[in-house]
Amino acid sequence: MTKPLDGRVALVTGGAGGLGDAIIAGLLDAGAKVMAADINRAGLAALVERRKAATNALSTIELDISVQKACETAVADTLSAFGRIDILINNGALGMGLIRDDHFSNLVGIEEIRPDVWDQMFRVNVNGAWYLTRAVVPGMKARRFGRIINVTTSMFTMLRGRFHPYGPSKAALESMSAGHAQEFEADGITVNVVVPGGPADTAMVPEASGLKRSDLIPPSAMCGPIVWLCSEEGTGVTGRRYVAAEWKSDRSVDDNRKAAEAPAGWPQLAQAPVWPGGKPGA
Repeated sequence: MTKPLDGRVALVTGGAGGLGDAIIAGLLDAGAKVMAADINRAGLAALVERRKAATNALSTIELDISVQKACETAVADTLSAFGRIDILINNGALGMGLIRDDHFSNLVGIEEIRPDVWDQMFRVNVNGAWYLTRAVVPGMKARRFGRIINVTTSMFTMLRGRFHPYGPSKAALESMSAGHAQEFEADGITVNVVVPGGPADTAMVPEASGLKRSDLIPPSAMCGPIVWLCSEEGTGVTGRRYVAAEWKSDRSVDDNRKAAEAPAGWPQLAQAPVWPGGKPGA
């Protein structure tokens, strides 16, 4: 039986974590081969143990995405293992737990954020996605096919006071996604955003949050929109964001798009720039 991602190869960052593990499971079930990248070596070993049935389709690489040369090496190793990269899922990220676990109930002020912590979160959450995008795009352009999906966060979290540096870093990734969607569209490469839609049942929501695990969004919710976007059906769909919690398996794609889809970034705010001649050229 043909699967929607048969023959495709995906590189997924943050592969040892909650969202990454679920995304990888969805891609494997859809027929893709996957290189799972993460800084957590033990977590990658546990991932392989959980996915024994997919041994021939799953490889792992230890990767610190904040290091540009390491990202280039990861892309080269993926090409060596599988021969191509069709899909890049920029999921790896640092959360507010980097500062302290009770950040949900006791929001973080600027005095608590050391400059090195600010820099580290931007290196991981923004730079890492850019390094990998830059490294995979030449091969995608050559084949005139590519799917890049960036995992950002809810607009509420991006703009929330005392939720820095996480919110601003994800806003930067959202903006980058919108710009890259325009840049790569003529090359057959789509760039989209998928977000859980709220707190997800992962380690980024620690027990100290006070939230009940049963109230959190299951990581598997990410799979529906991601697999669809990466399939042939997703051809030409770019510059969009999807709220995974609004994508239901018992609904048609059209109904899911109506419920879960919106433009990536803030294009409605970019329609009337003050610019010589009216608007800047492409």
